[in-house]
Amino acid sequence: MRNDTSGHPPPISSHAIALVACCLAVAVCLPLRDVLDLTNIAMLLLLTVVFIAARLGRSEAVLASFVSVALFDFFFVPPHLSFLVSDVQYLVTFAVMLAVSLFISHLTTSLQASAREASAREAHSLALYALARNLAGAISSEQAVQRVTTFVREQADGEPAFFLPDADGQLHEFPAGTATLGLDESLVLDAVYRSQASDPSCSTSGPSGLTLLFPLDGATRRHGVLLVRDCSRDGLDPLRPMFEAVASVTAIALERLRLVEQAQASRMETEAERLRSSILSSISHDIRTPLTVLFGLADTLALADARLSGEQRDTARAIRDQAGRLHEMVEKLLDMARLQAGQVRLRKEWQAIDEVIGASIQLLGEALREHPVKVSLQPDLPLIAMDAVLMERVFCNLLENAAKYSPAGSPVTIDVKTDDEGGFAIEVCDRGEGFAAGSLARIFELFERGAPQLPSPGVGLGLAICRAVIDAHGGQINASNRADGGACVRIALPCGGEPPGIDPEPADPTEGGS
Repeated sequence: MRNDTSGHPPPISSHAIALVACCLAVAVCLPLRDVLDLTNIAMLLLLTVVFIAARLGRSEAVLASFVSVALFDFFFVPPHLSFLVSDVQYLVTFAVMLAVSLFISHLTTSLQASAREASAREAHSLALYALARNLAGAISSEQAVQRVTTFVREQADGEPAFFLPDADGQLHEFPAGTATLGLDESLVLDAVYRSQASDPSCSTSGPSGLTLLFPLDGATRRHGVLLVRDCSRDGLDPLRPMFEAVASVTAIALERLRLVEQAQASRMETEAERLRSSILSSISHDIRTPLTVLFGLADTLALADARLSGEQRDTARAIRDQAGRLHEMVEKLLDMARLQAGQVRLRKEWQAIDEVIGASIQLLGEALREHPVKVSLQPDLPLIAMDAVLMERVFCNLLENAAKYSPAGSPVTIDVKTDDEGGFAIEVCDRGEGFAAGSLARIFELFERGAPQLPSPGVGLGLAICRAVIDAHGGQINASNRADGGACVRIALPCGGEPPGIDPEPADPTEGGS
């Protein structure tokens, strides 16, 4: 809020009023010239000076001081109606009267200025308090910015503009408007936002007048920059402390809104995951029992030799195979639900990685009949602490996917070696068509298939289970396409500590020469 000077007359009029006031004071005192002492008359004239200083200002009071001394000499000091004095001591009286008048004028105007400043500060404080209270109730960034804009226009007669960063850290006006920035303002705006100084606020002058820039610093990050232009050309610099407070409360409001949005998004995501896991678990449990019965009945029919014709036996085998495939999907759904619910506890034991890979290859059996598996192991691999059952599931899923999406006869390779940190780097690669373009970023999500356009059966749970198991072991898993064709899944597993030593087998005492 700027100092209100609309109640004061123009300088020329105010000086004329001061002269008229002095003349009126003399006119009042003239009839009392023979009644009051000169000292009392001088006090009345000084009172007039104090009144002028209080009502008009410093320069008017100074003028009134000199005019009052002159009128006092002319009308009240003998000889009257003359500036001559009958006694030289009156010169001391004039000097003291002038000094007292000037000193009183100075004190009065200083006191008034202090009172006006205190009143302005109080008004600013009340306005900032009201702004902070309004921002506390803002429910969106647009609403918070609008309230601050209204405040700046009303209290400072300035034109504010907010520049907030996007996801890439580039500043844009918020909300999008028509604010045009010169080259200097653009450079200063970017410098203020990216500065690491504790107080990077600054000002710049351009064709449109003075521009102030203030960073919106929150507790965790910088949320943007507040830019204020002077609309009235009265100067915004004296209001810099107020704008700093405005920028501070605005940053707090923006940060509060951002944290609320993050909390709401996190809660919704958690609720969605919990609901999805509950649904998967319930459906899987309800379906598994009838599937088991169906698989058993179909297998019984397929094994009956004399009671079924060839066509009937083929139908029974098809029912059995499809029931078995559906049973595998349900088992995967159950595994995924348990992993997401945190109900699976790792049973880590020191294992040889080649034995786990070999067990996985044997478990798949028929699925790998047309795909030779080539395993490359670095010599002298250490033991690794892991849950062998879950890791077998990981390798089974990876090998099954590689065989499913590769042409018959193409090999599947497994390469195992240690990395620079003492852990294991495992790659499972095939010679198929690779993952679909654009799917690598979400290939390990639930119900996401690497090649959805292919007719191969699957619901997109295998890789999601692999990621959950690897994450539980403290490792990392990622996928890529090979330059010469095919897909490749890389696993990085920590060793799990210092593996136990292996004592050498004792020598057979029966061996050796006689």
